[in-house]
Amino acid sequence: MLHNKLNIANLNTPIQKLEQLSQSLGKNIYIKRDDYTGTEVSGNKVRKLEYTIHYVLSRGYDTVITSGAITSNHARATAALCAKYNIECHLALEGEMAEFEGNLFLDAILGAHVHIIEPESSREDAMERLYKTLEGQGKTPYLIPMGASDWIGTQGYVNAYNEILKQQTEMNIVFDSINVAVGSGGTYTGLWYGCMTNKASTQIIGYAVNKSANIFKNKVIEIAKQLDEGIQSFDTININDAYIGLGYGKATDEELEFYIEIAQSEGIVLDPTYTGKAFRGLVQEIKSGNYNNQDNILFIHTGGIQGYTKDTRLRMQNMLHKIDYSLLK
Repeated sequence: MLHNKLNIANLNTPIQKLEQLSQSLGKNIYIKRDDYTGTEVSGNKVRKLEYTIHYVLSRGYDTVITSGAITSNHARATAALCAKYNIECHLALEGEMAEFEGNLFLDAILGAHVHIIEPESSREDAMERLYKTLEGQGKTPYLIPMGASDWIGTQGYVNAYNEILKQQTEMNIVFDSINVAVGSGGTYTGLWYGCMTNKASTQIIGYAVNKSANIFKNKVIEIAKQLDEGIQSFDTININDAYIGLGYGKATDEELEFYIEIAQSEGIVLDPTYTGKAFRGLVQEIKSGNYNNQDNILFIHTGGIQGYTKDTRLRMQNMLHKIDYSLLK
């Protein structure tokens, strides 16, 4: 375990009860607002990057390379921290640059060097090519895995679990489960490891947004072993892959309508890539009776509001109430 990190995120993030949904589902549904960690670095990524960027600075690296989708929250948060600490930032991003908006715009305004990956090229290969090029230029680059999901970054969510423990005491409540989207594995691993080392009965339940439960379970085991070679059992890893839908960053009309419903009933905007899919999965599982033995349920909002692209917003426009100017005339 590392003991030193940066202190950038606005912590502790609050836990709020979702009153309307709790009443309709007959459960106490809470949400931890990790989307409050900060504007440029908002979401779960900064908790991990506090460790990763400290590691980069303390070991003399002057450049970082990381990867993700063209809408990546992790890439944007990395760009923001690199700007703050005068580290050269290179982002190998996968996808079609249809519009200069959202996280892609923020990456650029924060000074990152954006490299669009060719469709037939893998992210890992692109990062390795960048590494060799930058090293040849006399730089000292460091490769950050997608989502900062490795033994370094995941420590941010070990801390988050301990933060939740303190909040439980303050609220005089015990959560039967902590639920979270799983996109690269680091956030889930940190929560699971924190729960396991505290010998708590709380279930840590992940909702996959892009890959199978089996792939993610293997990833969680890999990261956890890097963090602690003494772990004896991984039987409590629980990842549900039934709500990936059309795939990463894609949404059906039914999913979009659900996000609108939550926004208009609770005043909380979920994103269409991570939290939306995961929270919809949680609600469906509760309705199906799979949480019948649970009373107090926590969901972690990991941010990502910039994931609403122009195309998605146009699709949602017809689902939303029309703007009414009548009272202004």
